[in-house]
Amino acid sequence: MANGQWYPPEWPDRIRALADGALTPVPPKRAATVMLLKDTDTGPAVHMLRRRASMAFAAGAYAYPGGGVDPRDDDHQVRWAGPTRAWWADRLGVDELGAQAIVCAAVRETYEESGVLLAGPTPETVVGDTTGEDWEADRAALVARDLSFADFLDRRGLVLRSDLLGAWTRWITPEFESRRYDTWFFVAALPEGQRTRNVSTEADRTVWTAPGDAAAAYDKGELLMMPPTIATLRQLMRCRTAAEALAAAPARDMTPIIAEARLEDGEIVLSWPGHAEFTKHIPTTPTGGAPA
Repeated sequence: MANGQWYPPEWPDRIRALADGALTPVPPKRAATVMLLKDTDTGPAVHMLRRRASMAFAAGAYAYPGGGVDPRDDDHQVRWAGPTRAWWADRLGVDELGAQAIVCAAVRETYEESGVLLAGPTPETVVGDTTGEDWEADRAALVARDLSFADFLDRRGLVLRSDLLGAWTRWITPEFESRRYDTWFFVAALPEGQRTRNVSTEADRTVWTAPGDAAAAYDKGELLMMPPTIATLRQLMRCRTAAEALAAAPARDMTPIIAEARLEDGEIVLSWPGHAEFTKHIPTTPTGGAPA
């Protein structure tokens, strides 16, 4: 491959099957991911993890902390600070319960996969060190789904700080994929006094890296990434500080981005609207050699 674009070998056959009506798209699951930033002497760095080779989805790819919505993320109102659920519903393009679930998933998954918690005792504060044994026990219980995020906040007397998040973009997994996600990407700054840890069961490596450095490694084929990851890295390269990225978030377009496949001049063209660098041209002849 010329770069590090994640491209599963089964995609061409699945694209052809979808075009022929032999493949029914699976509904995408709601998910959230957070681009956690911290300032350095040379500009902001972003926290990334490498997905384990054993993972069924995007194995070996670099990504941000994140994951699917827990059904309990919207079963009752959590302790909340920052913009209202109605404000978030309008920003994310969902109803209020869906907005709470997506924001909760962003904060919960960041804590589960990096140990960083965007919550505090009051609407104006954020917790400090979260590395003690009692914190780790709660984090493990969240990962195992033995503890809901709402109950975790209640137990700790904490308020979710939705104002520490900025909605950045939204990507939906292509219809021909076997595992599909409707993912909202957020940006956030590492709270003072907290630090990331390599605690994710889905990752074998975590790094803090300048967006430009990660993008350059992708361009050389050294780092494997999915299109949304490298696209957001290139966007973050324009920001000189974490605060600048957060300030830019409210003006970001949240229209969902989803891949399109079309037949053109005897081949299948796979493209992502607004992102020409990911376009793929796929022969119409299947792997076995017979005409499509």
